[in-house]
Amino acid sequence: MSTYELFTPLEKEDIRKLQVGDVVYLNGIIYTARDEAHAHILELDEKKEKLPFDLEGMAIYHCGPLMVKEEDKWKAVAAGPTTSARMSSMTPKMLERHNVRALIGKGGMPGMADILKDRCVYLAYTGGCAALAAESIKRILSVHWLQLGMPEAIWVLEVEHFGPLVVGIDAHGQDLYEKVRECALTRFYQLR
Repeated sequence: MSTYELFTPLEKEDIRKLQVGDVVYLNGIIYTARDEAHAHILELDEKKEKLPFDLEGMAIYHCGPLMVKEEDKWKAVAAGPTTSARMSSMTPKMLERHNVRALIGKGGMPGMADILKDRCVYLAYTGGCAALAAESIKRILSVHWLQLGMPEAIWVLEVEHFGPLVVGIDAHGQDLYEKVRECALTRFYQLR
């Protein structure tokens, strides 16, 4: 297991060196996006409309943050991960159309290892770390589609030493969650 300090935008070389179980800290810009934001991105893609932001080499954080406005600036109060499996059905099309290099969330993304292979990694953030995540957000650069609601909007975050994130699915087709399930089942049947 290795620890990496990475900077967005990410290159393919950045994600190819990662293996399941490695620890990553991100620096730079990341985008929050939950169900509604994913659906809206894909809807605009279908209409061939340009997005108001560029996802090239970026990280999408499955997060519905709690923000407050202070003196005309947004500040993160809580920004913990949400369950990533909810975005699984939209992820293949998202990755076909945009060169997103990292997905961040909790709980894994079952069945996504082959889809992420050689294009993207899944980084797991521990549930319950909303305050820790908010501390790593240095600035909120902008917000898009606030009409979707605060948790569903796209928040453009400048982060520093964001993590620890564990590589749950690497760009080589390995899925840590699947390995743990297999190990648990093997152990279960050995004990019977």
